[in-house]
Amino acid sequence: MTKAIARTQKKDSSAKKKTAPKRKASVKKSAATTNLKKAADKRAILANKLRADLKATRDTLKAVKDSAKAEIAVLKDQLSAAMKREAELLKIGESKVRAMVAAGEKWEKKQIAKIQKMAGKSKPKKKPARKKQD
Repeated sequence: MTKAIARTQKKDSSAKKKTAPKRKASVKKSAATTNLKKAADKRAILANKLRADLKATRDTLKAVKDSAKAEIAVLKDQLSAAMKREAELLKIGESKVRAMVAAGEKWEKKQIAKIQKMAGKSKPKKKPARKKQD
């Protein structure tokens, strides 16, 4: 009888059925998804390498630019010094030319004075008279 009563009794709706816990079904990855993942990883590695190379290149260019600026400053100093030397040499050359011209004029005046002195002392020679022919 107990069995019959147990069969005839209504099942309690609030009673839960025992179910097996749900497991995540293992999804087999397709070859395409694995290849996509590998490609994405390789792209990420390559992008990181390119970023590092770009940073190194920027640092190198900055160093080159700084050294070029320093070299330009040195060359500007050397150019200004050379231009000053050239200006001084030009002044010295001009003063030498003036001195040489003045000395030449002085020598010319002395020579003209000597010539005039010599010319003043000598008297013009008389031409010999012509003999008359008969």
